[in-house]
Amino acid sequence: MNLPFIDAEEVAARLPYSVCIPLMKEAMTALSAGRTRQLLRSILDLPGGRAFGVMPGALDGGAFGAKLISVFPGKEPSHQGLVVLFDPDSGAPSAVIEAGELTAIRTAAASAAATDALARPDATRLAILGTGEQARRHVEAIREVRAIDRVAIWGRDRDRAAALAESLGVEPAATVDEAVAGADIVCAVTAAEQPILFDVPEGAHVNAVGSSRDGPVEIAPALVARCRFFADHAEGVRVQGAEFRAALAAGLIGEGHLLGEIGQVFAGTLPGRTSPQDVTIYKSLGSIVQDLAAAAFLVGGET
Repeated sequence: MNLPFIDAEEVAARLPYSVCIPLMKEAMTALSAGRTRQLLRSILDLPGGRAFGVMPGALDGGAFGAKLISVFPGKEPSHQGLVVLFDPDSGAPSAVIEAGELTAIRTAAASAAATDALARPDATRLAILGTGEQARRHVEAIREVRAIDRVAIWGRDRDRAAALAESLGVEPAATVDEAVAGADIVCAVTAAEQPILFDVPEGAHVNAVGSSRDGPVEIAPALVARCRFFADHAEGVRVQGAEFRAALAAGLIGEGHLLGEIGQVFAGTLPGRTSPQDVTIYKSLGSIVQDLAAAAFLVGGET
């Protein structure tokens, strides 16, 4: 079997944020409407905080497939693997796409889409918590949806934070509190096992991205309880969303604190931000329909 293969370079060249952000909005709207389907990811824990994941799903246009992905925090790229698309008529595999670059772009694009829906329209100040691959990607993607004029980057490794900040022409921050002071948008993209973010300014929007399974918690339960909380996929976040589950276990919230899915906000069927003072959180676990939508676009120019 000789399948078409789309490598990382081609993914990067043909999937700019200007294309991927609308694709993510469409994919998550379809998921929330029940037009696409996905199973909860299967995660095999590996030594050293590493993991291997399998994510199957199907698009509303008929294409289906799965992603096989390794997650090795601290490595660049941190995510490596393959997305395999199948033909809906024959049932045969139809294409293979390099998953590391695809995941990197679609993760940041999905956060940017959520930010566009939930952050204040006048948001200009961005805080990035983390120094890995998604730190840079989120700076690039968020700039597509808001006129950012100040970026602060914090990381546990100060040298890495300083080097990343210098490469982007932005500010390093010595502490989390310094990074988020005055921030309108906060992106948590760390591999932290315990909470690092305890408070944000009134009116801020938070993208909680770093923890993609039950266990590691980036956002303190009290901050989760303070916010309007939205999931990429509600079923997944209830089972595997560490921040939501930690706040629930602490008795600070009930099940109803998860207001719904970002796709419902995109569709206009669920209110997102209701006032300039709201603090909003978008919990991103990552959804296979995001990968499949991007992959289908790369293969056929459409989803």
